[in-house]
Amino acid sequence: KIMHDAIGFRSTLTGKNFTMEWYELFQLGNCTFPHLRPEMNAPFWCNQGAACFFEGIDDIHWKENGTLVLVATISGNTFNEMAKWVKQDNETGIYYETWTVQASPERGAETWFESYDCSKFVLRTYKKLAELGAEFKKIETNYTRIFLYSGEPTYLGNETSVFGPTGNKTLALAIKKFYYPFKPHSSTKEFLFSILQIFDAVIVHREFYLFYNFEYWLLPMKFPFIKITYEEIPLPNRNKTHS
Repeated sequence: KIMHDAIGFRSTLTGKNFTMEWYELFQLGNCTFPHLRPEMNAPFWCNQGAACFFEGIDDIHWKENGTLVLVATISGNTFNEMAKWVKQDNETGIYYETWTVQASPERGAETWFESYDCSKFVLRTYKKLAELGAEFKKIETNYTRIFLYSGEPTYLGNETSVFGPTGNKTLALAIKKFYYPFKPHSSTKEFLFSILQIFDAVIVHREFYLFYNFEYWLLPMKFPFIKITYEEIPLPNRNKTHS
């Protein structure tokens, strides 16, 4: 099960609750795999992400599907400084990235690509709050990470160099062929056939085409290929200069 991460706030002045989360704007599937449109040569990506802030906390949802726990108490000034940082963070990192790509599951293994998702936003925000002087409780919080395991990736090019007028047509077709089985399906038969195609590409031929920061990479996949992990990460220590 893939868990979502968010930060809740409660105002001691008004008693109102608020939720802040970094979300894929067009759902997880669209952020992870592109659409292949007949009128477009290149895959069409809907992989934008952004921090969203809204009133209310869905207590029942979080208690039934995860954890709802107090992690810190902050001042209004700290909250306002954090809000300025969130706006800057929102304008800096605008693309959602599902995968963390590593050489192996072993501790200390080479990380080829880092994910950029809801959990990373929560961790970035906690770090910023600690820098602003927030004192966190001595507890650990849980996060989901989705790993791909591969040898050293091969750089293939960007959209223009691969799919442009002077691009590599053979490579362009290979990338689109790889992504085709990940499209939404209209029938059970089509879905099952696509699963076989994905298995053949990733497990048998050990290839995965990754789109990361506007660039395409070929991952030479390795066992165990893919893994979902649940990690416990301690909350950060307070920055002593803010006292």
